[in-house]
Amino acid sequence: MEVNGMNNKASITALMSSFGRAFHAENEEHPVFGDFLAKELMTAEEYAAVQSYLLGGAQFLEPEIAPAEQTPKELLRQLINTHIAPSPLCRAAYTEKALKTAVLTGTKQYVILGAGMDTFAFREPEFLAKYRVFEVDHPLTQADKLERITRAGWTAPNNLTFVPVDFTKDSLAERLITAGFDPSVKSFFSWLGVTYYLSAEAIDTMLSALSSICADGSTLVFDYPDEYFFDAPEKRVQNTIMMAKAGGEPMKSAFSYAELEKLLEKHGFLIYELLTPDDIQRDVIDKAGADLKAFEHVNYCLAVRKN
Repeated sequence: MEVNGMNNKASITALMSSFGRAFHAENEEHPVFGDFLAKELMTAEEYAAVQSYLLGGAQFLEPEIAPAEQTPKELLRQLINTHIAPSPLCRAAYTEKALKTAVLTGTKQYVILGAGMDTFAFREPEFLAKYRVFEVDHPLTQADKLERITRAGWTAPNNLTFVPVDFTKDSLAERLITAGFDPSVKSFFSWLGVTYYLSAEAIDTMLSALSSICADGSTLVFDYPDEYFFDAPEKRVQNTIMMAKAGGEPMKSAFSYAELEKLLEKHGFLIYELLTPDDIQRDVIDKAGADLKAFEHVNYCLAVRKN
């Protein structure tokens, strides 16, 4: 899928997510997550291109809405709040709250797996002054991110380390340890917006790698689709699946609770907390007073490594 004006080195999924975070922070009275730096990592051309792309697809996403009845900004807000923002914003809000709880019990390192255009390390200077943060991503994706950081005029904090990893051939454990990660220290791993696109085998491999470097009591947070996701009747779920496929990033995996529990236990992780869409609505969205509806059939899992 080609979208004029978008940097082809950044995935369309990543740009959509970044745009959703930026637009939501700027235009919502009660944002569920205020990422006021997201826009600075996009070029003006990319921002305009995603906006045009979404407005151009309004009839596909919301066929019952007559665009003439709303201003472009009102229509865009509805499209973003319905289709683009709920997943990346709610999972980020949940994860960063869980991270700040984890450091109260001795967590010293934060590893962002598949970091993409995450801005945490630049939004949280107080955290970076005390704890180490490692951003892990594919070398090409990370090179693109570094270009964006330079263009934005940002300076990377001293405690932030970029770790390029090609998961098809590199050892995550080796790359992290070489970069200064201490496997004896309690750590927090976020793995957001990734499991959907991986095969069950690739997910198993990742959990094995994480298990090998996780100190006892370390935390892993990730989002995943449940076993009803691919056959879900909800239109926005099917739209998301179709858009991912059209963008060359097809979704592959979904799990029942029992399947997930078994897989995690195999690698020494125990489910500590699991949020269903109803939980996410109550605990994340409604608490913020945000105008969003939790995405159907998408759960958040917080698992703890137990030796």
